Amino acid sequence: MATGFTLFPTAIGDCGIAWGDAGLLGVQLPEGQPAQTRARLAQRFAGAAEQEPPATPCRAVRGIAALLAGEPLDLLDIELDMAGIVPFHRQVYTLARHILPGHTATYGELAQRLGDPGAARAVGQALGRNPFAIVVPCHRVLAAGAALGGFSARGGLTTKLKLLAIEGARLDAAAPGLFDD
Repeated sequence: MATGFTLFPTAIGDCGIAWGDAGLLGVQLPEGQPAQTRARLAQRFAGAAEQEPPATPCRAVRGIAALLAGEPLDLLDIELDMAGIVPFHRQVYTLARHILPGHTATYGELAQRLGDPGAARAVGQALGRNPFAIVVPCHRVLAAGAALGGFSARGGLTTKLKLLAIEGARLDAAAPGLFDD
């Protein structure tokens, strides 16, 4: 499968994905206008051609659109190409994928589960560089005390709140992270 990208409509605007032979290379949340989202994808994935996605990326498009429409999907069946991702970030992304829709976890909880309780800041930095937004649900990760923390996508915390609202997530300290393990 050649490297390609496509835009697709969702409840929050036109998102995009890029793919290659080994799986999804990245997800792009809306950048305002479709032309801006397209330009961001072309910049992030130089050499990728905009095209109709083959079967595997089509499944990713359907899953992402359904999740953003409020269906409680975990998207674990979407294969990610993490060849260029440093090992610690891979571990963080893999763990974050197991936070169930409608639930949250903290950076500290992820660090604890990774066996390094002092790595909460490093977990946050990894999630700030997450190339697979939505599929690696970094929006479900909060700071200590259920504070929102950051969110690097366009719209920042407003977008993070919107994504959490779509999933029906509770944003209080009494709502512990729920993992699918």
